[in-house]
Amino acid sequence: MAGARASTSAIAALLGLLLLAGCAPTTYVFRYGNETLTQDQLPRWPLPPEIPRYLYAGALVGEANYEAEQPVDRSQVEAAFAWLVGLVLQNPDPRRLVRPQGVLVDGAGRILVTDLGAGAVFVFDEQAGKLVAWEWADLARRFDTPVGITAGAGDEVLVTDAELGEVFRLDPDGQPLGSFGQGLLQRPTGIARDPATGLVFVADTGAHDIKVFDAAGRLVEAFGSHGERVGEFNGPTHLAFAHGRLYVADTLNARIQVLDAATGGPERTFGERGILVGNLVRPKGIAVDDEGHIYVVESLHDHLLVYDAQGRFLLPIGGEGGGPGQFYLPAGVTVDHHNRVFVADMFNRRVAVFQFLGGA
Repeated sequence: MAGARASTSAIAALLGLLLLAGCAPTTYVFRYGNETLTQDQLPRWPLPPEIPRYLYAGALVGEANYEAEQPVDRSQVEAAFAWLVGLVLQNPDPRRLVRPQGVLVDGAGRILVTDLGAGAVFVFDEQAGKLVAWEWADLARRFDTPVGITAGAGDEVLVTDAELGEVFRLDPDGQPLGSFGQGLLQRPTGIARDPATGLVFVADTGAHDIKVFDAAGRLVEAFGSHGERVGEFNGPTHLAFAHGRLYVADTLNARIQVLDAATGGPERTFGERGILVGNLVRPKGIAVDDEGHIYVVESLHDHLLVYDAQGRFLLPIGGEGGGPGQFYLPAGVTVDHHNRVFVADMFNRRVAVFQFLGGA
């Protein structure tokens, strides 16, 4: 009996130590994965001897971006506990991106990524040192195929789900607030919002048009129809709004169309189908920085293409591969207030980050 009591006491003591170790605070620091590279080793574009304009700034992949700053060593306690009670303690696989599609940097600096493979929105919170995944589109349904993402009114987040056929409203913590577009959208993908008017623009890839909703989620009008002429679309996907203009990746027409966001009238198109770097075959993500540069993801050719405000081609970034600054079927793109460019590198399971260094 004495021996049994001693064993029980030992187990209890070890359990207590394990619980105390588990409760000890651990802080996490956000890393972009390029910290081991010197400035001279970081890829940049264009190549020397030209003056660099863009620098590779790292990538987002998941929990691996978070490094414990004050790790608690629990290995000895865990090993003893496992030996006493016959348990093998295992850590679950770290959560990571599967097939990232769209990217948003919100007002708090969090990086939100829609993920087709995971059926979720990943939220990389650098300041809080944590990664969370929003899986619920509404109170009854999980996300199926989340694609587009943009900032809504106040601190809301708007997410399109191509299979569910709606736009979902989420609060800053990812709690569902409602949806709109049910029965009106065939396959919603890209989304953009005019913060001045509250109008929300949704690329309906299945209907080959751009649908416009007011702040209450009511359908106001639709821009375009199926076709190849200017103002018509063939499988439009990603959208961007900037300076009163709506930028549309007219994907299967292999071009970008720039519309007057107030009227839907086409202002200009750019992009040419071809096999040369700078040509478009499957344009997807599109974004505009505060200097007017237009970023277009050429998914099939695995490039991020940079154009000036008039749509004149400036330079390519990337190329096929898995190394820093390379892509494998990239999708969405966004630019934050620091002119960092985030590209959803879909089949490399990451979001690549580039820093615009300035200059014409």
